[in-house]
Amino acid sequence: MKRSWYASPYALWMVLFTVVPLLFVCWYAFTTPSGAFTLDNFSKIAQPMYLLVLWDSLRLALYCTALCLLIGYPTAYFLASRDFSRAQSLVVLIIVPMWMNFLLRTYAMMTLLEDNGVLNTLMRAMGLPGMKMIGTEGAVVLGMVYNYLPFMVLPIYTVLKKMDYSVIEAAQDLGCNPLQVVSRVVLPMSIPGVVSGITMVFMPAVTTFSISRLLSSGMVYLVGDMIEDYFISMNNRNVGSSISLVMLVLIILSIGFLRKVDPDSEGGGLW
Repeated sequence: MKRSWYASPYALWMVLFTVVPLLFVCWYAFTTPSGAFTLDNFSKIAQPMYLLVLWDSLRLALYCTALCLLIGYPTAYFLASRDFSRAQSLVVLIIVPMWMNFLLRTYAMMTLLEDNGVLNTLMRAMGLPGMKMIGTEGAVVLGMVYNYLPFMVLPIYTVLKKMDYSVIEAAQDLGCNPLQVVSRVVLPMSIPGVVSGITMVFMPAVTTFSISRLLSSGMVYLVGDMIEDYFISMNNRNVGSSISLVMLVLIILSIGFLRKVDPDSEGGGLW
């Protein structure tokens, strides 16, 4: 009984800053500005313009997640290798950017990608034509990958680091070549970390707004931008809350689907 009291501060925090705000979102989503019950807020989301924005958000979030997985898995596998003695130092270097402010990291990416930025300056110095990067979907996806890549690397690295290497040695003794060891032993055992990484990257990527706002100069309009506009520019909390609630349901469904792959919630110690 006494130990249960240790969870009281966390329970109080969850009620005040998670449950109560969520109840307010639900209230606004199902009411008019005057407080009357309505479902019209959700009917607006079915309009072609809203569906197109939702599709663009899901599509770019999937691009970001796929790129983070393609880059993050080999990186985590390399860091978790027993033969690599400087893994801890590189893990710290991966974590260090996360200590910086999110907007500062995005502004740093703008400095690299803008028309007179670092990349275009280097390309022109080598005699190559400059490229238009700011204001494109590619810049938004690159900004997402830059900001969310550590969330893919760390859970996979944690799972691989805890892996029993005697299993790998047994597979090698039984005649598996390196590719078979990775595909039949390492990859299946690292699925919990992969699922955790996918979840931690996809959720913020699908609802981001600052990255798209800064790196696309307003040319790429995502769900996060739409929610911000309804709450701030249009002062319409009701429609904004309904869009937020729909996104919450979609994210919960995606997490539920991913949890089927990792039913024991062993996602690298991060769930």
